[in-house]
Amino acid sequence: MIGQTTQVDDLRLVALPSAVNCADMFVRFALAEWSLRSLIPEASRIVRHLVAASVEASDPGSPRFLTVRLRLHGDALVLELDDDLSGEPPELPGAQINAVKLPGSRRNMWSELPLPTGMSAAAVPLPQRAPNRTPAVEYQPEQPRMDADSQILQRVLYGLNRGNGG
Repeated sequence: MIGQTTQVDDLRLVALPSAVNCADMFVRFALAEWSLRSLIPEASRIVRHLVAASVEASDPGSPRFLTVRLRLHGDALVLELDDDLSGEPPELPGAQINAVKLPGSRRNMWSELPLPTGMSAAAVPLPQRAPNRTPAVEYQPEQPRMDADSQILQRVLYGLNRGNGG
């Protein structure tokens, strides 16, 4: 199905080993926010693979920038990574990864995941954000609320700290 991009979110990272965990956290958060939790495992696997391959090919003494992008387009979730490497994209069993050279010696790699059956990009319930902030409420300390999103965030932060020698 051909369609317009209805939602885009991206994250710019430095090509260091911690970028893999940051990209994973970004994918998990964005897809949870877009109510596409069923796509998280495969999207996370693909993005981690793309970022890890780009980081491994980088010079740790002079790291460059990467951009991880998620797009809802037609009936697919498009996972993209822009870097300044050349050549073919890294292979990943079970995933179709494509690449194209961009102006300025940049490369765009992408993979598409079909949205759940019967869903199109226009039907994905996107988060609603108020145009104006609500007035500040008096601070009242309370026990932290633990829901699925905060548990994921805590695991990701733990993994990031562990990956950085923490």
